[in-house]
Amino acid sequence: MTAWLLQRAWVDGAVRDSVRVEVEDGVFTAVEPDATRTATPLRGLTLPGFANTHSHAFHRALRGRTQRGSGTFWTWREQMYAVAARLDPDSYFELARATYAEMLSAGYTSVSEFHYVHHQPDGTPYDDPNALGHALVAAAEATGIRLTLVDTCYLAGGIGEPLGAAQRRFGDVDADRWAERVAAIRHDRVGGAIHSVRAVPREQMPTVVAATEGRPLHVHVSEQPAENEACVAAYGLTPVALLADAGALGPDTTAVHATHLTPADIALLAGSDCEVSLCPTTERDLGDGIGPARALADAGVRLSIGSDSQAVVDPFEELRAVEMDERLASIERGRFGAADLLSRATGRIAVGEPADLVTVDLHSPRTAGTGADEHTAVFAAGAADVTQVVAGGRVVFDGDHGRVGRALGTAIERLWA
Repeated sequence: MTAWLLQRAWVDGAVRDSVRVEVEDGVFTAVEPDATRTATPLRGLTLPGFANTHSHAFHRALRGRTQRGSGTFWTWREQMYAVAARLDPDSYFELARATYAEMLSAGYTSVSEFHYVHHQPDGTPYDDPNALGHALVAAAEATGIRLTLVDTCYLAGGIGEPLGAAQRRFGDVDADRWAERVAAIRHDRVGGAIHSVRAVPREQMPTVVAATEGRPLHVHVSEQPAENEACVAAYGLTPVALLADAGALGPDTTAVHATHLTPADIALLAGSDCEVSLCPTTERDLGDGIGPARALADAGVRLSIGSDSQAVVDPFEELRAVEMDERLASIERGRFGAADLLSRATGRIAVGEPADLVTVDLHSPRTAGTGADEHTAVFAAGAADVTQVVAGGRVVFDGDHGRVGRALGTAIERLWA
């Protein structure tokens, strides 16, 4: 049994003092606010671990490079393909290990990895057809982050178009071949994904849905207006309506981005109990637009956050961006409260829950004098203020941000060399 005494902690929707927690086998077995018994102290504000519900680990190598010059999502995509072409199992392991370490140092204790780089650059499978997926699994195990590998079906270069040369290593011929490969992945948390309505033909979608029954199913949805226009032109339906028609919407489905939605789309997502993963730091970096977060929440849609392209890896900034983008779009403040945002992005410090803890320095230049409560976490703190992270009852980050940066630098420099 391990015990910590948390100076201040977010417990059941409120910040409490002197919270003593006990952990066995990776879960909380006791949570005692206003405790009098001692334990190993954790000074600062401690939060439950953050969940990163959408990640492309290899995009971390793009940071600082794709921001040079102008363009759109579509020109950025060409740069992303150039990085994807450089990956092999060894380099992807090294890059993902460093990227997952950065996520942990920022406060993410779990990640859903939307994985679509599957084969060799010419499309030929590796001897192990899941070599790149297994590299991601090994990277997560090496760092201690809790990984759900969301293996992605990617079959077309656009609606009615074959895969392009840069996309060949993403493809699996058809959804049946994709499902067969995914069934051989060696990991205990595997989900599936329809990359987008652009990349999976309508007739292939039900196969993906059937293969992921009872497991997470993710899909990029309405990230760009051009995607919506192409879908309506081809099928007479919006992407959300097309996915509903294919049986792809339900309580295990996470729609990623969901930026350009109609009121009918929002009603479909709400009625099918889908989750929406908002990735505002990526959406602003790519110029995607501002999604209807408040409208989705008002309709009852579950919301979460993702780091997506790794332009920023910081759950505090991600939550802050949800509210700040809403302010820009609505010309109103206070669209989401701090407690509401935290509850959507974190787990719980509660008996029976995974023992994930993120401790924030309350005396940094960003947090000093801010009140040491949930508003500090959402509207003041940043990843650099994280001093310790526990995942599954184990300390996985000790406050050494410099070490994480050096590992990232080494991995990215080798990839570009």
